Amino acid sequence: MQNFAFPYFSRNMAEFWRRWHISLSTWFRDYVYIPLGGSKGNKLQQIRNIFIIFILSGFWHGANWTFIVWGALNALYFVPLLLLGRNRQHLDIVASDRKWPSLKELIAMLGTFCLTVFSWIFFRAEDMDHALSYISRIFTIKLVALPNFSLFPGAITLLVLIGCFLLAEWKGRIGQYGISGLKDVPRKAYRWSIYLFIILIIDIFGNTSEEIEFIYFQF
Repeated sequence: MQNFAFPYFSRNMAEFWRRWHISLSTWFRDYVYIPLGGSKGNKLQQIRNIFIIFILSGFWHGANWTFIVWGALNALYFVPLLLLGRNRQHLDIVASDRKWPSLKELIAMLGTFCLTVFSWIFFRAEDMDHALSYISRIFTIKLVALPNFSLFPGAITLLVLIGCFLLAEWKGRIGQYGISGLKDVPRKAYRWSIYLFIILIIDIFGNTSEEIEFIYFQF
């Protein structure tokens, strides 16, 4: 099954969790959330079910307080949507019949992205002290300080590459994966040139002597 359906193009956290790690989310929905009562019952029971499923999801990733906090934080993100009846909004892909998102959709996606990556701090941290120390270093005066322009050329290169891959993901968001849209490129030579460019970029920026283990290998 398709396991990640462009989750970072989500317009709220409910949509994000419908698109992120779909197999795991579906399992928790079918075997934990629905047996607990799901969205039935009063609001207090619904909120209880949301916290149970998210905290269990965190505990599934590891017996560490960071994962528990990560799950509880995502539950907190979800509760306002539940209370306002907006948790079943955005069942379709964003701007499915348009070339670009509206300003409202763009702001919603950026807000959802910020909430998500903030919660990833706890997911990735070694322990709570590590997570809180990391957060404390983000929210300082340096957050609004001018950037270090000595690093500007490298930053421009990185931003251009991110932009290219982001556009490719956006173009292919209707399909099962980001570069699925390349099959519509009329000339085979152009299509394979793009494939080779992607391989080259991965080789250049992924060439490191340090072994970096994929984070999901630990689960």
